[in-house]
Amino acid sequence: MERVDFLVVGAGIAGASAAYELAAQGRVLVLERESQPGYHSTGRSAALYTQTYGPAPIRALTVASWNFYTNPPGGFADHDLLTPRGVLIVGRDDEVDRLDAEYEQGRRLTPSVERYDRDQVLARAPFLRPDYVAGGVWEPDARDIDVHALHHGFLRGLKARGGRVVTDAEVRALARRDGLWVAETSAGSFAAPVVVNAAGAWADELAKLAGVAAVGLVPKRRTAITFDPVFEDPADKAGLDGWPMVSDVAETFYVKPDAGRLLASPADQTPVEPCDVQPEDIDVAVTVDRLEQASRFSVRRLAHRWAGLRSFVADKVPVVGFAPDAEGFFWLAGQGGYGIQTAPAMGRVAAGLATGRGLPSDVRALGVTESDLSPARPR
Repeated sequence: MERVDFLVVGAGIAGASAAYELAAQGRVLVLERESQPGYHSTGRSAALYTQTYGPAPIRALTVASWNFYTNPPGGFADHDLLTPRGVLIVGRDDEVDRLDAEYEQGRRLTPSVERYDRDQVLARAPFLRPDYVAGGVWEPDARDIDVHALHHGFLRGLKARGGRVVTDAEVRALARRDGLWVAETSAGSFAAPVVVNAAGAWADELAKLAGVAAVGLVPKRRTAITFDPVFEDPADKAGLDGWPMVSDVAETFYVKPDAGRLLASPADQTPVEPCDVQPEDIDVAVTVDRLEQASRFSVRRLAHRWAGLRSFVADKVPVVGFAPDAEGFFWLAGQGGYGIQTAPAMGRVAAGLATGRGLPSDVRALGVTESDLSPARPR
């Protein structure tokens, strides 16, 4: 049986970033049930860095990730992790109050956020119908994330620090013995005094396997499609790659350029059992309908369709910290749709709490507390 200082279960973005930071403090081994890391959620992300999305702790963790994204450690990636995009949140005439609230909330941590009128919205996103939008909120510093480079940078950095990832290693039993968590897996037996539960949609299942109280995690399906938009005048497609990501303020759809096409989603959040989730025809149809109501293009043929899992607890804030009912069992779960954009700061947060050093000072200065993330908090 191999013994290390930290066992991390799950090699998605949460587990990879935490393992990378923990490897600077001790010996780390990551157990991944699939044959490749990031198969279920990390590899199916819309891949956007936006400081105005999510609950207050998420926005703070996203802001705290900026320095890493824009100045990663030497050798972490071969090119920039972020590229310019911008996010435009739009609303109809009956949603002006919601746009005002979104603007006020967004500029608390991100002063560059701007409130737009209809003409400004259409100048940024000319594919929208003029009669659909009354105004918008513009976040100029939102960026596309190279998720592959980020994820593999963490995994490569983990290995450089002496850590290891074992794939095809589904945990079949997990128990505390003589001060160690012992994981029996399809790839062998492993032990450590601390086990980090970064199992994504399966995090509650792993806790139950270990005899630890679940936190009420709910996996939710998110559907996405890619397509070539069809305009009455083909010239209207000019400049597509430079369009911003557009989301409606009610979160019923979003659309953004993606490798010469458009990527879109109905922003669905359908509760499902943890699984290799697949898109449903009705959700794809809803996506197309909402897009065609809001835009001047039509969707005639899909290039690709897929679905991913986003796992939340009730308050939509991640659960990070030691379980109150099990020594050495560390929760790192419930990242929802925010796991990629917060990964650099979240990795540091997890490592700080798991080693007893506490929250990083820059994260604390942004208003995040340990109780905000605690598994014992009321939700």
